[in-house]
Amino acid sequence: MISLSEYLILGALLFVISVAGIFINRKNLIVLLMCIELMLLAVNINFVAFSHFLGDVTGQVFVFFILTVAAAEAAIGLAILIVLFRNRRTIDVEDLDTLKG
Repeated sequence: MISLSEYLILGALLFVISVAGIFINRKNLIVLLMCIELMLLAVNINFVAFSHFLGDVTGQVFVFFILTVAAAEAAIGLAILIVLFRNRRTIDVEDLDTLKG
């Protein structure tokens, strides 16, 4: 049987990988969105692990709400990304630093 500490180590590893991905790659907007989603999944692993080992269903229900919000966030983020690419012909974060009213 897998212990709670192994689940927490896995969640922490995924979280550190996503934070490193955000700091290492600051150019591609798609990779930044994927790192944010990976960060949310790492937190969800911790919620499910604690919920399972404490015998409470609340953490697992909370994960469903987080996944719903994450799916909406990903859809809106990709829609914004498509509009930016159509207008600017690039998804480079450094080229998207100016705002127009």
